[in-house]
Amino acid sequence: MSKKIFTWLTILIFSWTLTSCTDTIDSVQAFDSENKPPLPNVENIAEVAPPQLIQQLNLNFANTQPQVKIISPQNDQTLDSTTAEVKLEVQGITLFKNEELKMGPHLHFFLDDQPYQALYNVDEPIVLSDLAPGTHTIRVFASRPWHESFKNEGAYAQSTFHVFTKTEDNNPSLNQPLLTYSRPQGNYGAEPIMLDFYVTNAPLHLAAQENPDDEIADWRIRVTVNGETFLLDTWQPIYLTGFNKGQNWLKLEFIDENGEVVDNAFNSTVRAINYDPKIKDTLAKLVKGKISLAEAQKIATLNPPEEIVEETLIEEIEVVEPEKTEEETTQEEATQEEITQEEITQKETTEQIEVTETEINEEENVEETPIIETEITEVVEPESKVEEVELEQEETTESAQELESVESNNSSDTSLTDK
Repeated sequence: MSKKIFTWLTILIFSWTLTSCTDTIDSVQAFDSENKPPLPNVENIAEVAPPQLIQQLNLNFANTQPQVKIISPQNDQTLDSTTAEVKLEVQGITLFKNEELKMGPHLHFFLDDQPYQALYNVDEPIVLSDLAPGTHTIRVFASRPWHESFKNEGAYAQSTFHVFTKTEDNNPSLNQPLLTYSRPQGNYGAEPIMLDFYVTNAPLHLAAQENPDDEIADWRIRVTVNGETFLLDTWQPIYLTGFNKGQNWLKLEFIDENGEVVDNAFNSTVRAINYDPKIKDTLAKLVKGKISLAEAQKIATLNPPEEIVEETLIEEIEVVEPEKTEEETTQEEATQEEITQEEITQKETTEQIEVTETEINEEENVEETPIIETEITEVVEPESKVEEVELEQEETTESAQELESVESNNSSDTSLTDK
């Protein structure tokens, strides 16, 4: 009894994890398993962590639970025309496409086994024309801007309808697991490249193993990339490297515990993609980190909090900065002293240069003074005044001479009297 309770508790926990997953890198690659022939060695393809920018942008959708519905055509409806109008309803997420970066939250819309079409607006019906007579199936689910699917309950919708009459083609069984290949698709300009898919009607691993009446005791997704094969046993996107430049091919298969493809439409799908490192689109910039987080926020929300994002990044950088050792601190102080001394020397040199320039300017001013003196010397006293001065000097000289002559005569008279 206790064993069964523990088993069901484990199932509930796993179920909750599956329906509320945030699509992290916790996928398991079963390159080989018991009771199965060994798989080919994987030499070139390798799994890596998601690009940092995509991890940061994914925080915008941590609590997003999109709900997608197909209003028409209804399931098992028969149309009397080769044209069908598909009406969709979306709640829980805002669909938009940033005109500058050409990305945003959208839907992946599938008709039968064809590659998906990205829908950024569902206000108008999607017109499907020239449909072949017979059965067709529409699958649609919500996607993040970088084409990663939302895997919460209600994010996926499916409808099978018939043009004129029902056929076996494109008619998946609702009682069997169904695989929808999503990515990669189209052209890529950078690695890693995301591999993503959608699984419906698939039993949980533990529940399938515990239920003896379940036709599928266990299941996995077999992935083949350019001939290299590996297994996935969790429903998570993964990022891969090792693609060839130019054309590559991928094959996804939903297999049971014996390695056999589960018989249902679309459970084995092949796609060809192109890898060209010269492509510089927004997805390539996100993968390479060639765009700022503030700029990339434009594809995740209509009102990106640029300032808040930048402040958060600065705080994160400050938190993870390692503490400095005493030796590093001493070295930094010595370096700072050298820088300070260098600044002082540069300042003194600058002052000397300024003094020298001042002296040069003074010398230049001195050299210019003769011109000023010349101008001053031109302003002289009148000639009449000069003659008067000379006449006064002559008169003064004659008076002095007469005075000396009188004194000399007086001296002579005195001498004679004494004798």
